[in-house]
Amino acid sequence: MKVRGFYAVLDRDDQHLARQLVGPGGARVLQVRIKPAAAHDVLRVARMARRVCDEAGAKLVINDRLDVALAVGADGVHLGQTDLPLVDARELARDRLAIGVSTHNVEQVERAVLRGADYLGFGPVFETRTKANPDPVQGLAGLRAAVAAARGVPIVAIGGITPATAASVYAAGASAICAISAVNEAADVVDAARALGRRSPWVGNTAFPGGRQRIYTVLRRN
Repeated sequence: MKVRGFYAVLDRDDQHLARQLVGPGGARVLQVRIKPAAAHDVLRVARMARRVCDEAGAKLVINDRLDVALAVGADGVHLGQTDLPLVDARELARDRLAIGVSTHNVEQVERAVLRGADYLGFGPVFETRTKANPDPVQGLAGLRAAVAAARGVPIVAIGGITPATAASVYAAGASAICAISAVNEAADVVDAARALGRRSPWVGNTAFPGGRQRIYTVLRRN
């Protein structure tokens, strides 16, 4: 599962929005994140998102719910700091799912990398209103430190990112950007999704500063 460019989040039961997010030029990864919601509601949305992702050739990630991710045949599960521990999730999922972990400081990044996370969410990079009680803002300097600490594990930057700030976030080393309100609430969702992907130096380009090749790919473990 490749994690680069625009990483979308479906935060409601809305098939039209899901199709807009992963349409041509949009996200290649779609995370289902429905809060608060009963398990059967998350399962229903996840099944819809699985169909949409299959049609669009995108990967599907389920937030928090390992059981739902396995039930719908998702490509990955994303865990927060208070969710099922990574080691236990790996034991249950084995090679069936890529596992991402939310991190909010360098210490958490180092711990997740040590425990075998396939990719990391990191933020908030900027001030955000998506969460009621957000973690402390890390800024671009914090993101650069997280990228260094991740030792090549892909980082999805999140928190207050817009198309106007995307280039600076990619320049700090993020392999992907997650923006929820800036895209999902945009007047033109498709254009906003494409804008975040277009600003990625990783998409459609394997040449990077210093002559290095940096293609971040999450491989399922065999």
